[in-house]
Amino acid sequence: MASNLHDLPDSPCIGVCSTLFDDICKGCGRTAIEVSNWVFLSDEEKRAIWTRIESEGTAMRFQRKDG
Repeated sequence: MASNLHDLPDSPCIGVCSTLFDDICKGCGRTAIEVSNWVFLSDEEKRAIWTRIESEGTAMRFQRKDG
């Protein structure tokens, strides 16, 4: 079952952008194209991106800081 997009933040952005230097942002896990077009994407497209970046779990957004 797809997650409810309205339960998520407006954007995966955490303010740690690296898309000027990286193909995938180290902060949020999106591509530069996804970042620049985010406001134009449909709910379904945004949901698919959220699902992908959550499953990859490699962006700083998903890194747990213990202690």
